[in-house]
Amino acid sequence: MPWEFSTATAEATQRIAENLASLLGPGDLVILSGGLGAGKTTFTQGLGRSLGVRDGIISPTFVLVRIHPNLPDGPRPGGPDLVHVDAYRLGSEAEIDDIDLENTMDTAVTVVEWGAGRVEHLSASWLEIELDRAAGAGGAEDGDDGGAEDGDDGDEPRTLRLTAVGPRWEGVDFSGLAGPGAPASRQDPASRQDPVE
Repeated sequence: MPWEFSTATAEATQRIAENLASLLGPGDLVILSGGLGAGKTTFTQGLGRSLGVRDGIISPTFVLVRIHPNLPDGPRPGGPDLVHVDAYRLGSEAEIDDIDLENTMDTAVTVVEWGAGRVEHLSASWLEIELDRAAGAGGAEDGDDGGAEDGDDGDEPRTLRLTAVGPRWEGVDFSGLAGPGAPASRQDPASRQDPVE
């Protein structure tokens, strides 16, 4: 069943990502979905901070892939690098394969924005995180302005739905991601959509 979290600020969204990073290791695949300006890059920035990778995470919209190396003096020395992908303009598995993610999958945490339906073939297990911004909130593409979400101050209510797929995540309890005093809720099982095989 998906786990659901509500946040009111960019900081709270990043806190969930930071807590999730403590569960991630080399080979893990995270697929981010949500509309323009939903907070995908903001979420990835929180992951990167906790993974201890080089600063400067912005949307890879125009380059498709950015690799952020683990810092030897960061919070997780010797930990995985972060590979940040924007699959928005990639329409098929073949185009995904052309960017050669297989070369870094075993040594990095791979985060793919707009990856649903495009990258699941890369791993037997993955986390899909859907970010929904409050109704009526506009915004352009994550990171178009060089790092901040264009037209977004980040401090708007968001809902994050995390679905764990595959044997790597069987039995993992994600309720602690929200931090103390902010428990996650579980979605109604009837509303769950199983991934397409």
